[in-house]
Amino acid sequence: MATKVGIPKGTRDFSSEDLSKRHYIFDVIKNSFINYGFQPIETPTFENNETLMGKYGEEGDRLIFKILNSGDFFDKIDEAQITKDNAKALSSKITEKALRYDLTVPFARYVVQHQSELVFPFKRYQMQPVWRADRPQKGRFREFYQCDADVVGSDSLLQEIELIQLYDDVFTKLGLQKTNIKINNRKILSGIAEIIGAKDKLIDFTVALDKLDKIGEEKVKEEMIQKGISEESILKVQPLFSFTGSNTNKIEQLSQMLSSSEEGMKGVEELSFIVNNIQSLGLSSSLLSIDVTLARGLNYYTGSIFEVSADGVELGSIGGGGRYDDLTGIFGLKNMSGVGISFGLDRIYLVLEQLNLFPETLTSAPKVMIVHEEQTLSEALNLLKKLREKNISSELYPDSAKMDKQFKYAERKGIQIVVKSILENNELIYKNLNTGEQKNISLDEFLIRSY
Repeated sequence: MATKVGIPKGTRDFSSEDLSKRHYIFDVIKNSFINYGFQPIETPTFENNETLMGKYGEEGDRLIFKILNSGDFFDKIDEAQITKDNAKALSSKITEKALRYDLTVPFARYVVQHQSELVFPFKRYQMQPVWRADRPQKGRFREFYQCDADVVGSDSLLQEIELIQLYDDVFTKLGLQKTNIKINNRKILSGIAEIIGAKDKLIDFTVALDKLDKIGEEKVKEEMIQKGISEESILKVQPLFSFTGSNTNKIEQLSQMLSSSEEGMKGVEELSFIVNNIQSLGLSSSLLSIDVTLARGLNYYTGSIFEVSADGVELGSIGGGGRYDDLTGIFGLKNMSGVGISFGLDRIYLVLEQLNLFPETLTSAPKVMIVHEEQTLSEALNLLKKLREKNISSELYPDSAKMDKQFKYAERKGIQIVVKSILENNELIYKNLNTGEQKNISLDEFLIRSY
């Protein structure tokens, strides 16, 4: 019996039509990255385990795909060591590498390794796949693309302002009429943890709070209690669950709430600077709003944090990011602040598809097909060469077949122009399959037309 073929859960095949749409998104994002002065880099698909582990928090570490060492990796392990209780110790002996979880930590490693070659502040963009051993569901995959823009080597809040504008620029060009850019500051969250007496539980506090949109207020409170945060502390943080008003009102409320926390007030000051400047500059299609429950679970964030969603689409975030003051420090390069954002290409694709925002002209099909006629094969090959020299995507139907079969092939493939016949007097007959128009035209005129 033949083996049933398939692909791993959380992964996908992409058709030519899919890729045309994906490349459209890639091109829009890439052009904006370049326009804002970012330079491209790429890093390996996999990194050493020690590069990735411990950078994303306990939950993130569990989602990292590890790669087994090649060869007989059990050869040097005593059979008595292979026990359930010894799993972590064994892990270091049988796997030394892992698929990258995101692009930010590999970027920090890149900066440290190549610091002598870089001009700081260094603005880089990177568009590559990442992998997470997550539970697959709509809009959540185990293999997906991130499109990141980061600036490292500057602690200026002007970088945050520019990144918000970059978000707005990309989504405006993609035709999204309204995107919601949520902003918060980890210093504010740290200040809140301080005033409620849970400073030592900051990571547990932020990880739980970050799930508010997904699991609701009561489940968040339950998780906080399970992590050792007292009910008294949770009661003090209750106003966060119903924080309303304009950005100005929210900043005023936060200033009152955090007046006794130096770190918290620093966060409010940073937040106020960014929000006021964006309000003055204006955004084209995005709404910037303060969300004090936004935490973003990654441990390396230390300042501003962002998360973006599309209005009217129940799909989760389509982008996110934030500031990390010393991520390069874990690799030996201290005092190198950075800030960056990421576009989730796969979710953006689903949003554009759901809202019917892809241009109708997107296609991967050739523009021109020349029918196969034995008596004019030499002329057809010559025409094909000239079309391709002018960067007009084209093909010659390879087999000698009835005209009807060749035209059906062109229609099914979405080809626009079919050259039916090449005449002796340097003319040809072509048909536009979109309009039905058929025309005799000189070869020279055909070649200068833009299809």
